[in-house]
Amino acid sequence: MSLAPADRRLVRLSAAITLGRWDELRALRKCAPRGEPDRRWREVLLQAHLFAGFPRSVEAASVLIDAGGLGPPDPDELEEPAADHSGGAALFEHVYAEQSAGVRAALERAHPLLARWIAEHAYARVLARPGLAADRRELCAVAALAAQEQDRQLAAHARGAIRLGATRAEVSEVLDEIAGLVEERALQRARDVIAHFTRER
Repeated sequence: MSLAPADRRLVRLSAAITLGRWDELRALRKCAPRGEPDRRWREVLLQAHLFAGFPRSVEAASVLIDAGGLGPPDPDELEEPAADHSGGAALFEHVYAEQSAGVRAALERAHPLLARWIAEHAYARVLARPGLAADRRELCAVAALAAQEQDRQLAAHARGAIRLGATRAEVSEVLDEIAGLVEERALQRARDVIAHFTRER
C-alpha cells in the first residue's frame, strides 16, 4: 500500500515543524485542499513538541495561524486521557513489543521521572489520543526523527509503525516525501536504519 496524499502532507508537516522550515509550513497550509487542515493536522501539531520541543511547536502554531489557521478544535479534542493511563501503556507495548520492558528499565535508570513523563505524558496524553490513527502518528514520528538523525528512536518508531499497521513501503515512502527538506546524507542514513531495522526476519 502506498501513502495517501493526505498522509504525505502529514509527514511533511511533521518534518517541517521539526526542522523549523516555516517556508514549507506556509506552503503546506496555503496549498491545503478543501477539508484540510483538519483534526489530523491539529494532532500532528500537538504531538510535534515531543520531537521538536515547545518553542518550535509554538512557532509552528503561529505560522499556521498566520497562513490561514487550523480550524477550531472539536469538543472531544479537549478531553484528557483515562486517569489510569491505560491507553498510553497499551500503545507503548505495541510500539516496543518484546523490547518494552528493556526500554522502560533504561528510562528508569536514566531518571525515574523521565520514564514517568514518557509513559504519562508522551504516550498517555499525546500519542494515544484519538483523532489520528496510531500507525499514522508513528509515520509522522519517523519523519521527525529522520530529520533529526535520531537513529535509535527512528528504528524504534519505524518498527512501531509497522507493528501498528503501516506497511514497510509506507515507512520508506515517508523518507521519499521529506527528501526535499532533509540533507541527502541524513536521508541516506535514515534509509539505511529503516532498511536494517524493518527487514522481515
